[in-house]
Amino acid sequence: MPASTAVAYAVDSRTVTNAVILESRLTCPECGHAKTETMPTDACQWFYECEQCHAVLKPKPGDCCVYCSYGTMPCPPIQERGKGSCCVDATWPIR
Repeated sequence: MPASTAVAYAVDSRTVTNAVILESRLTCPECGHAKTETMPTDACQWFYECEQCHAVLKPKPGDCCVYCSYGTMPCPPIQERGKGSCCVDATWPIR
């Protein structure tokens, strides 16, 4: 299994610009392990497996992705267009 496992879903990236910061430091809420990752510009990342404790991170209610919940920078669509502008309605069921 790779050091970190991610699942991403496609979104429209036509408006993402070079001014967007693409790196974010994800911190696991279970063990505190932190790792800088490059965020996708064409997808929302809904799951991320911590490489230390293997907890699977999911977005918190109201957030669109793991970067918006556990990262030092929100995802590119949120950086550029603001909260509520990402690939999903924030009310999608998180289980």
